[in-house]
Amino acid sequence: MYTFDTTLSSAVSTGDGRQAAPGPLDPETLDRMLRYWHAANYLTVAQIYLQENPLLREPLRAEHVKPRLLGHWGTSPGLSLIYTHLNRLISERDADVIYLAGPGHGGPALVGHAYLEGTYSEVYPEVSQDVAGLRLLCRRFSTPGGIPSHVSVQTPGSVHEGGELGYVLSHAFGAAFDNPDLIVAAVVGDGEAESGPLAGAWRGTAFLNPARDGAVLPILHLNGYKISGPTVLGRETDDNLRAFLQGNGYEALFVEGDDPARVHQAFAAALDISHNRIRAIQEAARDHGLFERPRWPAIVLRTPKGWTGPKEVDGRPAEGTFRSHQVPMTDTRTNPAHLAQLEEWLRSYRPEELFDNNGRLIPELAGLAPRGTRRISANPHANGGSILVDLDLPDFRDYAVEVDPKQPAVIRQESTRRLGMMLRDIYTRNAEQANFRLFCPDETNSNRLGNVFEVENRCFVGPTLDIDDHLSPDGRVMEVLSEHLCEGWLEGYTLTGRHGIFATYEAFAMVSASMTVQHTKWLQEAMNLPWRAPVASLNILLTSTCWRNDHNGFSHQGPGLIDVMLSKRGTVTRIYLPPDANCLLSVADHCLRSRNYVNLIVQDKQPQLQFLDMDQAIEHCDRGASIWHRASNDDGGDPDVVLGCAGDISTQETVAAAWFLRQIAPDLRVRVVNVVDLMRLFPAGHHPHGTTPDEFVELFTADKPVIFAFHGYQRAIHEIVHGQPDVDRIHVRGFNEQGTTTTPFQMTVLNEMSRFHLAAEAIRRTPHLGDRAAGLLAECEARIAAANAYAHEHFEDQPEIRDWVWTD
Repeated sequence: MYTFDTTLSSAVSTGDGRQAAPGPLDPETLDRMLRYWHAANYLTVAQIYLQENPLLREPLRAEHVKPRLLGHWGTSPGLSLIYTHLNRLISERDADVIYLAGPGHGGPALVGHAYLEGTYSEVYPEVSQDVAGLRLLCRRFSTPGGIPSHVSVQTPGSVHEGGELGYVLSHAFGAAFDNPDLIVAAVVGDGEAESGPLAGAWRGTAFLNPARDGAVLPILHLNGYKISGPTVLGRETDDNLRAFLQGNGYEALFVEGDDPARVHQAFAAALDISHNRIRAIQEAARDHGLFERPRWPAIVLRTPKGWTGPKEVDGRPAEGTFRSHQVPMTDTRTNPAHLAQLEEWLRSYRPEELFDNNGRLIPELAGLAPRGTRRISANPHANGGSILVDLDLPDFRDYAVEVDPKQPAVIRQESTRRLGMMLRDIYTRNAEQANFRLFCPDETNSNRLGNVFEVENRCFVGPTLDIDDHLSPDGRVMEVLSEHLCEGWLEGYTLTGRHGIFATYEAFAMVSASMTVQHTKWLQEAMNLPWRAPVASLNILLTSTCWRNDHNGFSHQGPGLIDVMLSKRGTVTRIYLPPDANCLLSVADHCLRSRNYVNLIVQDKQPQLQFLDMDQAIEHCDRGASIWHRASNDDGGDPDVVLGCAGDISTQETVAAAWFLRQIAPDLRVRVVNVVDLMRLFPAGHHPHGTTPDEFVELFTADKPVIFAFHGYQRAIHEIVHGQPDVDRIHVRGFNEQGTTTTPFQMTVLNEMSRFHLAAEAIRRTPHLGDRAAGLLAECEARIAAANAYAHEHFEDQPEIRDWVWTD
């Protein structure tokens, strides 16, 4: 079945009286496109199999084949067909197109196309446009010291690796936002379509405004199988697929079959119809306004898995089955029959008719590729740092909380609300450039960032009601109840040259944690490629944290993303735990100016004590960690014990513990050290922000006990400080998976990180207190018991705890 809108296409004559495949391509163009597709397929097979003799200028021998065969053939012919036709669209209509390959294992196909259109040799001059360059291209693919088998960061034109399935549509919509002329062709594999993130991403149509955004063209590529089993959508009827896509806001066009000429004609027709429909939608919205959510085109492409490959291997079907998913024949070096079959397969593409004597694609075919930056592999949107414009940032000092440096820890304010004021003005100052968005799962107001709604609306392209709050198709605050979408949209947005921030409840950042990990890997590899221009950092704000989920309880209590990010390379990851509003503002300003990082900022939304004035906050954040002399009583000398802390509640309890110790043991010399940049605790050799042994000793002394209150899991601190001087003296209190619906102070008690627990630990670790220690510990235990009893009776914390402020 070859389905497309026949009213917009016609049968094509071959010129000799025979009827060719119907469609918009004349016979000459169709023939050239088929041969270009053959060249791409040939390069795909060659990359997987060959290490020598790349154009079969001599009979294929076993030593010409790689000893380890790695890569995926099955999806590649379909990916190459799509690429070939996008080239025609770009050339004929001057379309601005990038290509996102959801089936990321089709890496050799897209690498081959980047090579055919010349970009690969421009980026990697050693991979030249000749036989020697082809040999190197093959030898680089999926080999030690070479490139991965995915459509990876090393592939020119890629902003989406696709190795971990499910993100192609969220990345595509992120790339299309605020890119009015861009078309993002997003290929969705039928295996990928079974993943949760992809299932939610179809709803991106409800947020894409054709008046100011680009377009996403989903191409659902159905070849029927995963590694071994059938795919769900691959077995669906066209009627069910049409209904599914229609329900998600798309008009489906179907192309299917195994006859190359007919499929190429049908796909050309479908692509033309899709482009016409996209431009009609955009022109209507831009000329007359947006009155309803449009129905965007989507193409369903059914082709055999491993198309044009071996029909059978050892008497078993290969093409069109799961056996073509990866490498159809894996023993070609030792099995003469398979070696002969591989040679037959490679020669079926007639490489001698595709490449000239020097090994270069013949001019007749090379002319099919677009030119310059219109090439998919050279499109600047796929190297977003090359078109990145700096944000026009307001002075963060303008949003400062007024703190008397002589009387810290007296006033309470919602720290994230100050950031919301700053984000509001970032929207205003960058409105003309339209290069900033906030992404948040329906929690903007909840996280106290609602000041943005003074100047900006929530984006929603659909029916609106009078009772809706700040909702408009023109809005640029992106609220959708999916962490996967928020994360994916922001990734696509930043990788194509814009800026943003993703704010979410702390526990549910783990929903998209794997996406965050993949992004850090992308940035890590990008930093090794001089041709990849630095992009804006991925900024993640975690709020509604584990320590202050009063009404949500245990399900909302989990600081695990900190641990996830600590496992990534220090060249990319940064973790900040600002203790108050002014530190948050300073950190946010730094993060929004930074490039090529994943910045994790952890700050609760509830009213909290404010410790530092703005000048102190800036200095503290610049240092990353410093001694808080106002809370210490060691007079700048040698303390008996060090109270360290990282995190807002951890800081509050630490400062309160220092104050409490002054009341019950005034002769105990206490030093308070606050850490805002968690990476400062690493040894200098393990992270760029790490401290030298001398710097670490300057903060924490060389041998005194350190009681460290930490926002997250205790093990993280022990892991970070490994290698610092005498780390056995560091005793960490933090979140230990004790949670429920309870009062704020009771959360610290449950996890043994309350001010009284910290004070008790300090007392236990200070031998010179002698006989007094027992009585002091009893006092701490009595305070804990009294706090527990009061909370259970009154359902709130004791006033002396709830309303505690610093007093001299």
